[in-house]
Amino acid sequence: MPELPDIAAYITALETRIVGHELKHVRLRSPFLLRTVQPSLSEVEGQQVRELRRIGKRVAIGLDNDLWVVIHLMIAGRLHWRPPNANLGGRQNLAAFDFADGTLLLSEAGSKRRASLHIVKGEEGLRSVDPGGLETLSADLDSFRAALMAENRTLKRALTDPRVVSGIGNAYSDEILHAAQLSPIALTHKLKPEEWKRLFSAVRQTLQLWIDRLRREAEHGFPEKVTAFRDGMAVHGRYRQPCPRCGDKVLRIRYADNETNYCARCQTGGRLLADRSLSRLLKSDWPRTLDELEALSRR
Repeated sequence: MPELPDIAAYITALETRIVGHELKHVRLRSPFLLRTVQPSLSEVEGQQVRELRRIGKRVAIGLDNDLWVVIHLMIAGRLHWRPPNANLGGRQNLAAFDFADGTLLLSEAGSKRRASLHIVKGEEGLRSVDPGGLETLSADLDSFRAALMAENRTLKRALTDPRVVSGIGNAYSDEILHAAQLSPIALTHKLKPEEWKRLFSAVRQTLQLWIDRLRREAEHGFPEKVTAFRDGMAVHGRYRQPCPRCGDKVLRIRYADNETNYCARCQTGGRLLADRSLSRLLKSDWPRTLDELEALSRR
């Protein structure tokens, strides 16, 4: 799923292409993409783009008459910049936003259609699509800690809940927790003051690092290859590869369609976190430390 740094990169690329330009026409390949009735889709056609905003993990395009086109890419949605009146054919292309100088295409890979398009009016309309999570780059430590301590959750779950923290998903939460040297299953109510400081610093530094990097790339070309797995990441998507801090192999916890990557030596004091599929199979034989895992792998 495109997260805060990815959305920031999209907005950087779009600012030079569509702000100040007229949205001439919107073409939908699937009517199920549009989740609102009023204002109507036709009302945004012919309006000039005034500004762009990020609302959580959404791209919000502000137009004349206080109208907003809000795009939520979900997991597999992506944006593409194409020549004017680009073809909307193909199963993955869901919508086209036509401008004089080019077409913004919205695509979604796979068979599950989760991406969404909302047409809203004014600040009240924007609030209706905002999950309300804390904006960490403008927050202070006290408000950050208060938001995450509202419920006693694991750090992984708290960081990826859009109602708690804005814009962070699976990929960057892995990177943040590795930078903070904290376990993904540590409970928010059990963190020590110095751990809160490390976590808050890691959130801000990690997000800013990747925002700056992806924005620089977007200045030289539209971000066509938005992915959760990027060169330079410390642990996310690096299962069995060496941790850049200590050299031990990166491990994972698998669940549903996702996985959490972490370094046992750096984040959990050498303790392995149970992978659901393996721990159910091995039960008491599931290794609890790196030494036990290495011993098991030698059998």
